[in-house]
Formats: sequence, C-alpha cells, structure tokens
Amino acid sequence: MSSSFDRPNWDEYFMLQAELAKLRSNCVTRQVGAVIVRNHRQLATGYNGTPPGIKNCFDGGCERCKLRMEGKIEPGASLDRCLCNHAEANAIMHCAILGIEAGVEGAILYTTFVPCLECTKMAITIGIRKFVCLDNYPETDFGLLKEAEVEVVHLDKNNIAKWAKKLVSKYEKSV
Repeated sequence: MSSSFDRPNWDEYFMLQAELAKLRSNCVTRQVGAVIVRNHRQLATGYNGTPPGIKNCFDGGCERCKLRMEGKIEPGASLDRCLCNHAEANAIMHCAILGIEAGVEGAILYTTFVPCLECTKMAITIGIRKFVCLDNYPETDFGLLKEAEVEVVHLDKNNIAKWAKKLVSKYEKSV
C-alpha cells in the first residue's frame, strides 16, 4: 500500500458533511450546516432555514432576515423575530424526531459556526460535550461553554478547502 495515500481525518470528513449540508440552507443572511456524530457515525444533519411548510427565507418567508439584508436590523439583533431554525437545532430536532439519543456516549457536534446561545443550551441539555467548528458566531456564550465543560475545536479552513478542491477537481477533469 502506498504511504502517500491521503484522506481526510475524521474531523475533516464530518466537517465536509456539514459544509455539504449548508448548501441546503434557505436563509438569506448566513448559511450554516451541522452534523451530529457518535462513534464515527453520522446521526443527523441540519441546515438553517424556515420550518417545513413555511415560505423559504430567500422567498421572503422571514421578515427579520429581509430587514437585515436591507440594513434595517443589525447582525445579531432581533433574533427572537427570526423564523429560521438554526442548523444545530435542526440536527438536534432530527435526532428527537427519530428517537436517537444523540448526546449519549460522547456525541460530537460538527458545525460551520460555533453555535449561538440557544443552540449551545440545546446541545448541552442533550449531553453533547464537544463542538468542532470552522468559524466563530458573534452571539456565542463561551462562558457557558467553559462552565459546561464543552470542548470547542476550530478546524483549519485551509484543510477543508483542500479536500473540497480535491473532490471538485475530479468532476472538472471528467467534464
């Protein structure tokens, strides 16, 4: 076997899954993807957007996001008026809908942004004690994360970009 064989490590692999999930986001202000994993197995994915049956955010379904895009609401303000579910909340709800105990036995939340306060509280409540992230989120409560002993790991975006480019280049060569 070649010693030059290269593949993503587990964190990179699941972050690529979160990056893929965010492509389904229908939010006009920020696209976020999340994956909940236990024992190197994906339990659930989520992306941010309006609830099922509600007009998509990009179709005008969320007035708060529309006003933010128009510069009438500052980022992080009036979040209680936003109709979009966060990616992390959607992944947690997906586990609940399917009856999956996500937080048992060291589940990890992979998310493209460190979760907001509400999603952090949900993740702590179900027992998730490790977040693997790419970017910071302005409304994150790092004090709460520390108190709850949640480990936050930031991945190098360049490594994720390397794997994404490797995947895309295979399609470009075949066209």
